Amino acid sequence: MMNIFSNIKGVVLDMDGVLCDSEAFMSEAGVEMFRRIYSVKVQPTDFLPFVGMGEDRYLGGVAEKYGIILDLAKDKISAYSIYLELIKGRLKPIRGAREFVQECRERGIKTAIATSADKMKMDGNLKEIGIVPTMIDACVYGELIAKKKPAPDIFLKAIALLSLRPEECLVMEDAISGITAAKSAGATPIGISSSLDKATLQKAGAVMVYSDLQNV
Repeated sequence: MMNIFSNIKGVVLDMDGVLCDSEAFMSEAGVEMFRRIYSVKVQPTDFLPFVGMGEDRYLGGVAEKYGIILDLAKDKISAYSIYLELIKGRLKPIRGAREFVQECRERGIKTAIATSADKMKMDGNLKEIGIVPTMIDACVYGELIAKKKPAPDIFLKAIALLSLRPEECLVMEDAISGITAAKSAGATPIGISSSLDKATLQKAGAVMVYSDLQNV
């Protein structure tokens, strides 16, 4: 255990599935966007293969299934606007999220958020779950990264913003693509089993798996 954690100076956190669980709200917003703009009834399950890939692919993948050509920039803003209304008073932090971030600060461990979501969604989520900018040292979001997970780019950028080396950082992730990206970046991937079971995350490469940040 000490071999894993003794030299850690930074923690990089995915957002969805680690700090909060917004998947149901985002799929609900996507369904509503397709209904309003294209008069097409898509299903919440249609979005599942694209979870964690950023909203370009999240909405785009479903559009491809139904033969819809999106006006992506415009439609994404529409979906986000619906989403931000849906989460008001409803989106909650995953157990231990705020406390974990605060404890990292108290221990002198740097923290970064690395999410494939766009800034509009990231800001809305963090505000709703009560994680304020002063609690976080760096944020990397979808618009800043061309190659999304499982490419390591998002984590490499976050770690660089912390002025640390990958081997000095843990990455908290709930998705296979995120675990793969963390490994490729050279950081230590820790699984959060909010979306997938322990065995699946370990098979993907998670060094350890916890149910939530409270247990970390």
